[in-house]
Amino acid sequence: MILAYFQMIRNVRKTINNKKSDDMNNIWLLSIVSLINDFSSKMILPVLPLYIKQLGGAGLAIGLISGIGESIASLLKVFSGYWSDKAGRRKPFVLGGYALSSVSKFLFYFASSWPIILVLRSFERAGKGLRSASRDAMLASTSEKKKRGKTFGIHRAFDSGGAVLGSIAALLLIWLLGFTIRNVFLAAGIIAFFSLLPIFFTRETGSQKKAAKMRFIVSFKSLSKRLKLFMAVATIFAFGNFSYMFFVIRSQEILDGGDVLIIPILLYILYNLFYTIMAVPSGMLADRMGKDKVLLMGYSLFIPVTAGFILFDSISAFIALFIVYGIMYAFIESNERAYVSDLAEGNVRGTALGTFFTLTSIAALPAGIIAGLLYDVLPAYAFAYGGAAAAISSVLMLVHIKANSKSN
Repeated sequence: MILAYFQMIRNVRKTINNKKSDDMNNIWLLSIVSLINDFSSKMILPVLPLYIKQLGGAGLAIGLISGIGESIASLLKVFSGYWSDKAGRRKPFVLGGYALSSVSKFLFYFASSWPIILVLRSFERAGKGLRSASRDAMLASTSEKKKRGKTFGIHRAFDSGGAVLGSIAALLLIWLLGFTIRNVFLAAGIIAFFSLLPIFFTRETGSQKKAAKMRFIVSFKSLSKRLKLFMAVATIFAFGNFSYMFFVIRSQEILDGGDVLIIPILLYILYNLFYTIMAVPSGMLADRMGKDKVLLMGYSLFIPVTAGFILFDSISAFIALFIVYGIMYAFIESNERAYVSDLAEGNVRGTALGTFFTLTSIAALPAGIIAGLLYDVLPAYAFAYGGAAAAISSVLMLVHIKANSKSN
């Protein structure tokens, strides 16, 4: 298996070189990195909320683990984006971020209480914060503006494809081989290190000449009006877009039966499967009809998802809801980053992406805490809160779109 992995990397490199396309080289290699890394991550994530619950963690613990992890990552996202612009180099930040996440995931095996999971999850998310803006800046720099939605969609398809395979691997390890959740963590941690190799073959896209004159500026005043308005809308949505963990835990509580672990994992696989299927089409659709319009569709879809978890309690309903949940994320995840890339100046794109990541990720902390507190009182309150935030952001996004159409 290890030899096959190395052969795959050599074949991809050889094929791309034959096409003499450094740009596609970066896109495909960074996509492979994300596929392997997410394979590892998604072996952990579908069972993580179940493990937190086993260790005595309730809704507030889940909210803290999801919210604090994302917020710590946000502090690095903006700085890493600026640092990569300033240094004129992207690869060191990409490599360092993936390496930190890999080490943190390996250490999940040794966690014996939910506060330890909180610390390790925070370090793992810090790795994401270190790499995200620089990696996305590399992707944006190696694609044409009119095809950027498709480029980010390809990357997201590999990422979510790894998520599907990783979730299936976790299911098989637990169901067929009798692995404990901790042993799944160990296997995921080992696999994570294989995501580092393709990074060494990527081409650096930073420009030291342009970066040398940069100063660190992070404020709404430094943004264009269109980008400023969109970041406000995206941040409001992020305040209500709480972790998937609440959906998994809720499905387990309602459908609690003989397959306590299996059913939530299967639903999580279904979510990632439709996320993967729709990743590239949603990017292409965004390139054709406008990223802002596709984002409006994505924000709006969160309303029926949250409402469904309040109103329904059957397996058939949850299947439909997890499918819509996956489609929603396909519309939002890559297109948000692509839209920010379109609205930002090329030489400060890393900083702009970092600022966007920071605003939306900081919102994850209150989102997680509020949802956790509400969930412990009554689960329906948490989902109502998420639906209300989605409704507000959808209305504001519609206003943003109309304002743009008048100015053009």
